[in-house]
Amino acid sequence: MTLLGRRILVGLALLAVGLVAYLAYPFASALLVAAVLAAALAPWCERIAVRLEGRRRLAAALVTTMVTLLLAVPMVGLALTFAQQSVEAVAEVRTTLQNEGVAGVVADLPVPLRDAARQVIARLPRREKQVEELAGDQTGRMAGVVGYVLLATWSILFQTTMTLVAFYFLLLDGPTLVHWATEVGPLKQAQMRDLLSDFRDVSVAVLVSSVVAAGIEALVAFVGYFLTHTPQVLIFTAVTFVAAFIPVVGAGTVVLSASALLFVTGHSTAALFLAGWVVVVSFVDHFVKPYLMKGRMEVHGGVVFFSLLGGVAMFGPAGLLAGPLIVAFFLAVVRMCQKELRQKELHAAA
Repeated sequence: MTLLGRRILVGLALLAVGLVAYLAYPFASALLVAAVLAAALAPWCERIAVRLEGRRRLAAALVTTMVTLLLAVPMVGLALTFAQQSVEAVAEVRTTLQNEGVAGVVADLPVPLRDAARQVIARLPRREKQVEELAGDQTGRMAGVVGYVLLATWSILFQTTMTLVAFYFLLLDGPTLVHWATEVGPLKQAQMRDLLSDFRDVSVAVLVSSVVAAGIEALVAFVGYFLTHTPQVLIFTAVTFVAAFIPVVGAGTVVLSASALLFVTGHSTAALFLAGWVVVVSFVDHFVKPYLMKGRMEVHGGVVFFSLLGGVAMFGPAGLLAGPLIVAFFLAVVRMCQKELRQKELHAAA
């Protein structure tokens, strides 16, 4: 092939990669989560397929169902509940403002908040009239908040569905895809296998550390709920465990919600204690999770910690997966370069 032909071929290859990346971009987070789950749970699917006498479709369907019931359904349930409560709360406040004014809204508040609201209104120059004018100005924004909540809920449902679909197909055709990647990849087959092995190790590290950290966070939160006599302790603990997997929400949000519940029911001291307990719960997520991942990734704990923070800052919730994977990819490339340099040195010495 001539030099011009090679350049044209490289240009076409780059164009093809760019177009595929452009098509996959809307589903990037879903595909990343699906790939991590598939890499970590593929051995389970293989064992189940062996027990089912090679029926791989059924094995993939069973594992996908398990993930749906244990992870997807609780997370989507939380999102739907939050959206429903938010829409109902905004609608109720708007209706009360229109029919009864500020006095009606204040009357519906719990006793501690009701007294505080009345004191604040009494100190305003024009009292309730000024508050009503301000509330009227915010009506449009309240509607916008409702629209944003509904849009975010739809996005969560859509991304979760795409994740489960991609997860099923990756489990079903995972070995074929790995073989194809090692065959057509620009690297040597041994190097491609090393990259894929590192990807799987990091995937397992992320999932195991997430599950263990969520369990510890739920246990620590349970202690706080028990000490403060929070109502429905077991339900709050279960919600805390599920919320710990959601970066945008987190276990701390549930603990703060329980603290707010205690405050509005008149338990101010317990509410303050539980609000401070959030620091203990957050310690698990920020320090225990990187420590658990460090043991499996063979990377310094500080590097893991900043890879998690940097990943979330750059890619959002998906950064919890992307951050460690980027670090693992970097280290794998460094090891490949070192290996190639050593081989060149040995050949030169010979």
